[in-house]
Amino acid sequence: MKTLTVDSKNNCFQVDQGWMDAFQNQGASATLEPGMYVLRIKSGSFSYADGRGEEAFVLLWIYGGKFINYKTNVETTATWSSLNGYDDTLTLEVKETTNVSAALLDVNKEDNSGEVVVSILDA
Repeated sequence: MKTLTVDSKNNCFQVDQGWMDAFQNQGASATLEPGMYVLRIKSGSFSYADGRGEEAFVLLWIYGGKFINYKTNVETTATWSSLNGYDDTLTLEVKETTNVSAALLDVNKEDNSGEVVVSILDA
């Protein structure tokens, strides 16, 4: 078995406020009012020009109000998560109005095509 140990200081990729603002402004965004929600990729995928295939993947930035992320069972006001494939889900109990931004990260966005639709279902 191999393991990766991720150190909270040595292995942290620190993003600045400009990067966060860009993610929030360029990402697809929704506002969630208090309640229970299940997020999942409903359809679609991203394709790369170099023939590596298509992926159903999005990075999520969830922020702005209190919520419980049921993958971690932690109540917080901000977290990162991802949806990887059509079977992956994220359940949130939103206690205060919260924002969700979703995006794809890539080194060359010009060769990408496709779109991913994320469903946000009342649970």
